[in-house]
Amino acid sequence: MKVIVTHNPYNGKKLKEYEKHSSEEVDIILQKSQKIAKNWKNASLEKRCSLLSKLAALLMKKQNSLSELMTKEMGKPIAQSKAEIEKCAWVCDFYAKNAADFLADAMIETSADESFISYDPLGTVLAIMPWNYPFWQVMRFAAPTLTSGNTAILKHAENVTGCALAIEELFIEAGYPKGCFQTILASHEEIERIIGSKYIQAVSLTGSEKAGISIAQTAGKNLKKVVLELGGNNACVVWEDANLDAYIDVMVKARMQNVGQSCIAAKRFIVVEDVYDNFISAFVDSVERLQSGNPMDESVYISSMAREDLAESVEKQVNDSILKGAKVILGGNRKGAFFEPTIISEVTAEMPVFKEEVFGPVAAIVKVKNREEAMTMAADSRFGLGTMLFTQDIESARKMVGQVPDGAFFINEMVKSDPRLPFGGTKKSGFGRELSKEGILEFVNKKTVYLRK
Repeated sequence: MKVIVTHNPYNGKKLKEYEKHSSEEVDIILQKSQKIAKNWKNASLEKRCSLLSKLAALLMKKQNSLSELMTKEMGKPIAQSKAEIEKCAWVCDFYAKNAADFLADAMIETSADESFISYDPLGTVLAIMPWNYPFWQVMRFAAPTLTSGNTAILKHAENVTGCALAIEELFIEAGYPKGCFQTILASHEEIERIIGSKYIQAVSLTGSEKAGISIAQTAGKNLKKVVLELGGNNACVVWEDANLDAYIDVMVKARMQNVGQSCIAAKRFIVVEDVYDNFISAFVDSVERLQSGNPMDESVYISSMAREDLAESVEKQVNDSILKGAKVILGGNRKGAFFEPTIISEVTAEMPVFKEEVFGPVAAIVKVKNREEAMTMAADSRFGLGTMLFTQDIESARKMVGQVPDGAFFINEMVKSDPRLPFGGTKKSGFGRELSKEGILEFVNKKTVYLRK
């Protein structure tokens, strides 16, 4: 029997061992999900929403223990772990209050006596989720997907196996039927077989570009619906009139939150030369104020990354960029899984820190001549999750909305997910949407109903 071993990335200590499910056990889980799906889709929407409210309350009741588990498994500073659990409760509350409106039959006037769109669940949906937001990534999928009448199977990242199993227990304790939400501890080699199973109707993946390509190919081969939320290389554009006093800390948070391990983090800072020197001074000062240390300390903002190999990858991207002419203004050093908050200047489009996704606490700074060049540089990416623009010229900023091909455009704010707004990307950042009304309608059959009396 193969095992999963989890470790605390801050101190390297072993946390726990878990036995992986065998192929036979995976099949039993899939069959159970399919069996439950037949009853779950007929449960009233009122009941589904009531259970979702109970789940939200349970998340807050267990906030401390769940946050500690998250911090121990992937190193997230404890204050940020607690905020993540709060956000999970928020998304549950949001869909509990709004699902009835989102899923109501949409009446359409035609030549029929009555015609409308009915939103029916698909069945069992497989979720393949990453380690960086181990509760939030799952809950923003599960809350709308289960509430629309589907059942769910979770394949989580191995280093957060404890979180994956805790999430399944949360659904059970909240009163969901056993089998409605299940976690599988399976190898990546099993995934293709699972997607091809007759019991799986659709797939949701949050992960890397490479993983997205692989899962999309497998889902396509099996004619299964898929939603992909992949990597990002978000630009933070700073025009010459940006209010640095008001927003420099927001920009730093946009890069350094979750130790920089976020797909929607600001990774490329594109700054108009008239404000460049002031920006650099303010940015360095703000980063230097961030407290590093033990992630269990409430005052710590920066700690170790989730694994040492991840820190090594960031180190290589930084060093390769230095060889191409980039200059380190702050940080740049690694010790085990800890990578210092780092600021790099004189960055060009050919460097890894510009053209690749750097999944760690590294801010790449690019100086440009004017606004036009700034927006051109921002669009120079194969990714398309989001762009943020800081300026006091709101009228001109509004005109940029249609010029930015990304899934999100934030003005004077960091790109972030919000249950009330659709979330997703374009280009190599994937397709489909999570959250809001659009998210709950991703895994339903939009059925045309036409009636003559």
